[in-house]
Amino acid sequence: MLTTTDPRTGTVTDTVLDATAPEQTDAVVRAAQAAFDELATRDRGWRAGLLDALADALDADRAALVEVADRETGLGPARLDGEVSRAAFQFRLFAEAVREGGYLEAAIDHGGQTALGPAPEIRRLLVPIGPVAVFGSSNFPFAFSVAGGDTASALAGGNPVVLKAHSSHLETSARSFAVLSAAASAYGAPDGVLGIVYGTGAGGALVSHPLVRAVGFTGSLGGGQALMDLIARRDEPIPFYGELSSLNPLVITPGAAAARGGEIADGLFGSFTLGSGQFCTKPGIAFVPNGADGDALVAHLVERTTDAAASVLLNARIATSFDEIRDRLVADGAVELLARGGSGADAAGAAAGFTAAGFTAAPTVLGVAARDITAEVAEEAFGPLVVVARYDTDADIFVALDAVPDSLTATVHSEPAEADAVNALVARLAPRVGRLVFDGYPTGVRVSWAQHHGGPWPATNSQHTSVGVSAIRRFLRPLAYQDAPESVLPAELRDDFRGIPRRVDGVLQLA
Repeated sequence: MLTTTDPRTGTVTDTVLDATAPEQTDAVVRAAQAAFDELATRDRGWRAGLLDALADALDADRAALVEVADRETGLGPARLDGEVSRAAFQFRLFAEAVREGGYLEAAIDHGGQTALGPAPEIRRLLVPIGPVAVFGSSNFPFAFSVAGGDTASALAGGNPVVLKAHSSHLETSARSFAVLSAAASAYGAPDGVLGIVYGTGAGGALVSHPLVRAVGFTGSLGGGQALMDLIARRDEPIPFYGELSSLNPLVITPGAAAARGGEIADGLFGSFTLGSGQFCTKPGIAFVPNGADGDALVAHLVERTTDAAASVLLNARIATSFDEIRDRLVADGAVELLARGGSGADAAGAAAGFTAAGFTAAPTVLGVAARDITAEVAEEAFGPLVVVARYDTDADIFVALDAVPDSLTATVHSEPAEADAVNALVARLAPRVGRLVFDGYPTGVRVSWAQHHGGPWPATNSQHTSVGVSAIRRFLRPLAYQDAPESVLPAELRDDFRGIPRRVDGVLQLA
């Protein structure tokens, strides 16, 4: 029997869940394949309705979902309620995208004479790939887990989903799955459109199963690498879409430090401590200019951090890793401990309901000269820790960035008079990240049509996003029809269809 742990207290409780046996995993995947065959007979309108029904079900069960998730994650009702809203919003956004149909990238080139001679007719669109395995993340029990964006985007593409529940919130995963599964059944979806497995062994069996066609994963670099190794040993390798590790550098120019250093310090404190620093977009390193203005900014950040309370971490593994990285960095002669959560931390922690037996971390600020940054200093610490890197010139930043792993985001705080310097910074940062943030903070990822949540390795291992409408592209493949009779064409590729945007003979035609 599997257990669940309250991170506030460390209390371990038995669940009613067992690790999924290999034969059970096989049955779940085969049911997903059968559902895939039936989904092929349903149109986009039906699929959009399914997504809306799943969103409605999450809203209807909101209170119970938040209650169980708070017990297993310690993230607090307000944060979790907002996350349920985000999960429901994602399903509805993908329903909108499915109805609009532009994601199909439909294109028609009529046959006939061309500049290269006679040519056949080609009609092309994107089609679903088959059962998708989705691994829930520890830090987002709804938005990146059973009810998360990978699930929503895979279903939107017409693919069944088999979920691997995260060990940090097993009961939340089970409750989320029960809510979604019941709603899918009530809507008339085929059995197997959603499935779930539990346990590390089941996760390995899932990605190794020959009927699974892609994997969505949000988690540690080590965990992702282990799954990629399993996929590489398959007879037929499949796409692995992993969001893995990110330091998210933040640069503060001299002009910004002078104009609004205190404001930036407050924003940086709020960003690196948000969710106990357990966001993949947390700014883990901040470049601050040397001089009086930079000193004042850092002093304000130190004051905020020293007065801050400890906060709950999601599990023992994260807590242990956080302590090890912090202590190793402080032991490095080049790195200085500037601030750690102060004397109010213990009392505040007790008031929040966690004890010494739980998993906690005090906000921490470390300092280093930008020229002394190494790969070891630039290791991601999952938790409320930021490294302040002091620099004299932009050249110091450019050298330091060579030691910083590529990331999901980079942020620049500047003033209008520094446009030339900012352009030079952007030229260095843009190849290293998937999203550039200006005069803001990277935590808080908008779910929208234009969003890109991804980045070069090791942030992710693909060019795709895991947030926003284009996340659906991961779970689709192109299929072209050459000189096909109309009777075999999907409706969206027939001449008289006008319901979606299409490119016809090179000309974009709107619906």
